[in-house]
Formats: sequence, structure tokens, C-alpha cells
Amino acid sequence: MTVGQVAARLGVTVRALHHWDEIGLARPSLRTVSGYRLYTADDLERLHRIVVYRETGLGLDRIRAVLDDSAVDVPGALRAQRVQVAERIERLQRLSAGLDRMIEAHEHGLLLTAEQQTAVFGPEWDPDWSARAREAYGDTTQWQQYAERSASRDVEDWQTVADAVTELDRALADAMDAGVAPGDPEADRLVERHREVFSSFFPLTRQMQVCLARKYEADPAFAAHYDGIRTGLATWFRRVVDAAARAHGIDPETATWE
Repeated sequence: MTVGQVAARLGVTVRALHHWDEIGLARPSLRTVSGYRLYTADDLERLHRIVVYRETGLGLDRIRAVLDDSAVDVPGALRAQRVQVAERIERLQRLSAGLDRMIEAHEHGLLLTAEQQTAVFGPEWDPDWSARAREAYGDTTQWQQYAERSASRDVEDWQTVADAVTELDRALADAMDAGVAPGDPEADRLVERHREVFSSFFPLTRQMQVCLARKYEADPAFAAHYDGIRTGLATWFRRVVDAAARAHGIDPETATWE
């Protein structure tokens, strides 16, 4: 058989057969007058064994020893390889499970049951929020970043995030009550803390923060949340974010969502 015929029968490339010939692993017994390789039935049998061993993950040097060294413990070598294959299967199963969670997170956002969401985010939380958010933002980079974070989080992780948001809301309300003004060092620290906390969902730049703060003030649902904590909190927070942005050379009036 020619090298092309052997390659087709065994499902390997001609290049692989040439390489095995060059390193002495599987040389053809015959050649044509023109020098082309010709493989006999015995050659084909050796090649078949090489392909089988290679599919188990054995390296070419180890395959050579198994085929040619009578002192090699073939069953022992195969058992050792079986252990490696089992470990590889376990790694791939973990990878598969991770991919399943990633797909689900991209499609659904939060990977928590409705009961778990209520327990973590409180009785006023709407479990349908993720579905609406995906419908509105599913084609954005931020949704993809949020989904990737969500895929790696369990109930305890989300509880940590929720607690950080609650503590931030309380700190904002306390600062407003204390008369902290836009541009004050304490106000700027809270603006930075807000960026850090909300970067748990996706990276939040200063320009994006300006846009988000304005949404807090303009959107009825967001405004109701913040004004429910303290009357006027949404407007106060928008003002302190605007001031912090100006201090970093950003015009709040022209800030864009990046």
C-alpha cells in the first residue's frame, strides 16, 4: 500500500507517516523504483498498534519501547496510562460542568433559585429581574462580564456581594445625613467605594459611574429604591459622583457608557 492509502485507512496524516519513518518508529518495508514508500501487511499491523497506543496518550518514545523492548512491562505501562486517562476524564468533566454553568449564566444571569434570591437580596427582590436584564442588556459586554462572574458564584458569594451593597447604601445615607457635600474627601471615598462594590458585577469606569448615578436619579424604580433609604439620596449621590468625575477631568454632561 502507498503512504496515501495507509494514511486513509488508519485515519492519520501522510505527514505523520513520514515523521514516523524518519525517526525509525515505523519504516515501510518496500520502496518503488522511484523511491516512493510501500507498506506491507506487517507494516500495517505495526502502524495500527502505534495508532492505538497513541490514542491512549502514550508518547512516541514510549510506544517504541512497548513495541520493541521485550523487557518493557506492557500491561504495567497501559495501567499507568489508564490512570492518566482517568485523571484527564475527570478534568474534562469538571470543564464540561463549568461550561454548562457559563452557558446558563449567559442565558439566565443569576444561577440561584427564586427562594435563594429572596433569601440573599431580601423579600422585595423580584426573581424576574435577571430575565428582564438579559432582554435589555444581553448583547452588551457588561452582561457577558456579569455572566462570567455569576457562573463562578454560589449563594455565599452572592450574599457577600449583597451585604456589601447594603452596607454601602447605609454609608451613603449616613453621609448625606451628616451633611457631607459633593467634593468633600468623604464623598469622594464613598464614590470610590461605590465603584469597587459595583465592579463585583462588571468593571465600572468613572464615566460609566456618572451614567449609572444619573440613571439612579432619573429612573423611577432606582429613584424609589434610593429615596426609600433616605429622601433625596438619589439626587445627592448623583451630585457627589458628578463632583468626583470633574475632579478626574470628566465632564458629567458628556460622559458616556463605555
